[in-house]
Amino acid sequence: MPLNPWRIRRARRARHTASRDLRRSRLRIRSFLLRHTIAYEGKPWTKAYRVWLARQTFEHRTQQIAFQSLVNAMEQAASRLSELDAQIVETLPEWPLAKVVTALQSLRGVATVTAATIVAEIGSMASFSSPRHLMAFLGLTPGEHSSGGTIRRRGITSAGDTLVRTSLVEAAWHCRQPAKVGPRKVTGVADASPQWARDIAWKAQVRLTARYRKLVAKGKLPQVAVTAVARELVGFIWSIARRIDDPGARALSDGPEHQSARVDGEPALA
Repeated sequence: MPLNPWRIRRARRARHTASRDLRRSRLRIRSFLLRHTIAYEGKPWTKAYRVWLARQTFEHRTQQIAFQSLVNAMEQAASRLSELDAQIVETLPEWPLAKVVTALQSLRGVATVTAATIVAEIGSMASFSSPRHLMAFLGLTPGEHSSGGTIRRRGITSAGDTLVRTSLVEAAWHCRQPAKVGPRKVTGVADASPQWARDIAWKAQVRLTARYRKLVAKGKLPQVAVTAVARELVGFIWSIARRIDDPGARALSDGPEHQSARVDGEPALA
């Protein structure tokens, strides 16, 4: 029996809650250490950092108990997060849209959880006639205020699903680096994607990394540039998903770059 998409959504939203709890627990630990003027001079939250946390001692036993309770809470949140990730991966083969999830992982910055989030919250791309329609649905298009003959551009509308929009922006941050197909994309789940999907993914990398560099060179803030990249990334996601829904679609020749909208008044890269 096909897996109900609502179950995937519930698992993904539970995963989001666990991720938020983990971030908050880590912040509490760092705040506790800061109050006691204790600092770590390396990369935090690695295995070495966790060993360093276990070695911390405090003068009074109540301080030690309070610190250990914070560490325990962080470990519990991390464990819940790992369990939910494993459950999402385990149930994906039962899902009718599993092929879309696999194909989307060929895109840079889009791993299993991100792809599952996008597909679970949006559903079939057949509901959207164009990339612009999907961009507007996700709140990644710029708003405007019109009064008489005056038009003032605003930031993105932030309408639509927050989880999907956040996942897209997180994926777009990977486009700060030069275009490259990493080992995870070659040997991981993305290797199961059809060749045409990987071709679109490479085309997306080249275009989006150039888009980010161009916006930053113009003086745009990195956050604004990444938002623009996330919006255009939606177009490539639409192209791949629609190609699976309709194998005869001309996803490569009629790419999303010709249907891009604008972010904060910046035109799409020509």
